[in-house]
Amino acid sequence: MFKIMSPEEAVGLIQDGSCICVNSFLGIENPVELHEAIYDSYSKTGSPKNLTMISSAGFGLWDENKNAERYIREGAVDKLICGHFGAMPSTKKLVLEDRFESYNLPLGCISHAIRAQAGGIPGALSKVGLDIFVDPRIEGPGINNISKDDNLVKLVEVDGEEFLYYKLPKIDIALIKGTAADRRGNISFDDMYMSGDALSICQAAKANGGKVIVQVDKLVRKPTRPRNAIIPGCLVDAIVVVEQEPLGSGYEALTGSFEIPSGQWEMWVEIIERLSSSHRQNSAIADIIGRRANQELKEGDIVNIGVGIPESVSRYAKETGILNKITLTVESGGVGGFPASGPVFGAMIGAASVYDMANQFDLYNNGGLDICFMGALEVDKQGNVNAHRSENAFAGIGGFANITAKTKVVVFCLSFTAKGLFVEEQDDKIKILQEGSIPKFVDKVSSISFSAKRALQNKQRVLYITERCVFELTDKGLKLSEVYPGIDKERDILSKLPFTVNE
Repeated sequence: MFKIMSPEEAVGLIQDGSCICVNSFLGIENPVELHEAIYDSYSKTGSPKNLTMISSAGFGLWDENKNAERYIREGAVDKLICGHFGAMPSTKKLVLEDRFESYNLPLGCISHAIRAQAGGIPGALSKVGLDIFVDPRIEGPGINNISKDDNLVKLVEVDGEEFLYYKLPKIDIALIKGTAADRRGNISFDDMYMSGDALSICQAAKANGGKVIVQVDKLVRKPTRPRNAIIPGCLVDAIVVVEQEPLGSGYEALTGSFEIPSGQWEMWVEIIERLSSSHRQNSAIADIIGRRANQELKEGDIVNIGVGIPESVSRYAKETGILNKITLTVESGGVGGFPASGPVFGAMIGAASVYDMANQFDLYNNGGLDICFMGALEVDKQGNVNAHRSENAFAGIGGFANITAKTKVVVFCLSFTAKGLFVEEQDDKIKILQEGSIPKFVDKVSSISFSAKRALQNKQRVLYITERCVFELTDKGLKLSEVYPGIDKERDILSKLPFTVNE
């Protein structure tokens, strides 16, 4: 039977050595006051300590002094397992300093492993991850020198086929953020951007004899409609009520509180960007790439568009009128709206449907997407892509591996070089005014996020669209398929590649 508790009382349920699973998506839907209470308890008493933290999409507020950042930095956490670390700036640095064990698994594979645990199954099988960094034959999921746990990802064979088997530690504590609890303890998510893995996390914790702690904005007397109760009260141990400041219409637009016609999507994008101090980078490079990539869209396509340069695709899709004829999706579970970006990435403007994250990754893993547009840090001569870590920086794979694993057409949107590249477009011709100092096309990527070998086996069409040319993946490696007007093929492309390409 659930009890209404203060944040301090609720985190008192967390014992030393607990495995905590957080239902968040980067910077959204974090149970902030629960994280703050954990920090207060640890700083005063040294407990809870020796924690293991799990989150499919990562958790944080893009601020090193908020949410879980402080108690992670102070030493309360021994092991961290996440799909993405982008919203945790100080934690990302500590990972690379070997301060604690840290593991990076594909977002969707963590989500499915949580769902498996909820059903009493130790782990989940997936073909996602084969032949990329997480594959034990390549690197494995450990990020730093002290992360040696080989139980998280194993190569197995079933009926003569290779799979990766993803197995998480047993979840003891569920940390959840919801909208409201009714008098029976049922939790609704009406004003939330997503429900994520919430139900599966709670079921897993209870299956393991653990505790479910839910932070809500309010208590309501009238029970919610049964279909709206994401978490039934019988699974809840502690409810913490923290009244939230009104979000305002900009953020309410992301919760589905009112209908937003597709013709108003761009207006709401601008409103949300102003509120979050997140502004699009309107550069010639992104414009050129987005315009060319947009040409790959077809009416009726089910689509995922990544952050960064790929976001420019959606602008041109709107200009050309095809935006209303395709279905956009986002990893957190939104379908049929317009994905938000910046601090509220994971939310969706005007979504037609928002379901559990594990269901979204069922769609992605089984090839349900027609096309996706992703960014890239490096591309090598075989067509492999590194999109999750650079020499001194690390963000994590996120949903990238799941999205690109079986999608029929995969389009990588990237500049030819980085750091200092300056491009001008006049009279439909491209001119490279200053070359970047960091090459994006390399002989061998430093870590594999996308396997060209696996893509060829799956018969996927793969394009690499830059501001000066387009490459296509073939069984002989990269093929230079297009050179834009104004670009000198030898001077601006071939002479700057560390390998030869087919033409």
